[in-house]
Amino acid sequence: LRIIADVLDFSKIEAGRLELEDLPFSLRSLVEGAVDTLAVQAKRKGLYLFADPPGIGPDIVSGDPIRVRQILFNLVGNAIKFTERGYVRVICDTRATKDGRSVAVTLGVEDSGIGMTEDQIARLFQPFAQADSSTTRRYGGSGLGLSIVRRLAQMMGGDVTVESTPGR
Repeated sequence: LRIIADVLDFSKIEAGRLELEDLPFSLRSLVEGAVDTLAVQAKRKGLYLFADPPGIGPDIVSGDPIRVRQILFNLVGNAIKFTERGYVRVICDTRATKDGRSVAVTLGVEDSGIGMTEDQIARLFQPFAQADSSTTRRYGGSGLGLSIVRRLAQMMGGDVTVESTPGR
């Protein structure tokens, strides 16, 4: 079902048919809810999953909470999937934009997982791509999740970046 949902989302994005909501929501509640939901999966692997409390910026933000949750679930889910031991940390921050008329949200995921090479990172956001040919067999997945995440972030005026070192 997850693969079918990813294909449908990807198709909607490609066709320009994915509409984003603009609703007020509690960023803290959204992050805490995502972490609580994914904690079972992390615990099953013996991982420590936690979220830093959001900074001093506003908690109520406006945007599409369903799509923000989708981004967070994908990023944290991948971190859990590719981390054998240690931790997965969710970082959340808000700050006023330079014009003072809106709030920028930064979500980060840090983990003690397997890490990636520069070549793997270069392919990471390509649709249907995996970090290497064994990834699909070993870890599963369609190769669409991160492509969708990046496009959703861009539709919201943001982006997704990666910093990684192989083995770390």
